[in-house]
Amino acid sequence: MMTDGAFEDAAQTFAAILGEDPNHAAAYGGLVRAHIDLGDLEQAEAILNGAPAEIAEAAEMNAAAAQLDLAKQAANSGPLDELKAKLDADENDHQARFDLAVALNAAGQTAEAVDQLLTLFRRDREWNDGAAKTQLFTIFDALKPNDPVVLNGRRKLSSMIFA
Repeated sequence: MMTDGAFEDAAQTFAAILGEDPNHAAAYGGLVRAHIDLGDLEQAEAILNGAPAEIAEAAEMNAAAAQLDLAKQAANSGPLDELKAKLDADENDHQARFDLAVALNAAGQTAEAVDQLLTLFRRDREWNDGAAKTQLFTIFDALKPNDPVVLNGRRKLSSMIFA
C-alpha cells in the first residue's frame, strides 16, 4: 500500500495491527511513515513519542525517527536552483552545501544528497559540530541497510575517516 501511495489505507492497516499487538515495532514504524507520507508530521511525531518503551530502540523505530527528522528538515529546505546557484558562487560555502543536501534528499535525490554531504565532510569534517557526518547517519538510518546508497555512502565515509 505504501509503495502504491495508499498511505491512508496503510495507516489504517498498521493501526489495526497495533490493535492486535501494541508492541509490533514494524507496525509502529509503518504508521509513523504513513503519516509522514500524508504530510502529517505532528501526528507522526505523536505516534513515535507514544510508542511503548519496549520497542523504542527497535530498528524500525529508529528508521521511522530518522525519516521524521528528514521530513522536518525537508519542510524547511529551500529551492534547489537557488541553493545550487549559491554553491556555484562559492564552493566553500558549507552551509549552502549542507542546505543543498537537505533539499536534494527532500526531492528524492538521495544519492546526490549523500555525495554533497561526503564532499562537505571531506572538506571540513568538524564544520558545525560534525553536521555532515550526523546528517549522513540520519539518511543511512532512514534507508534500508542494504540500500546501494547506504552501502556506497558508508564505504566512502569509512575510507575518509580511516584514510
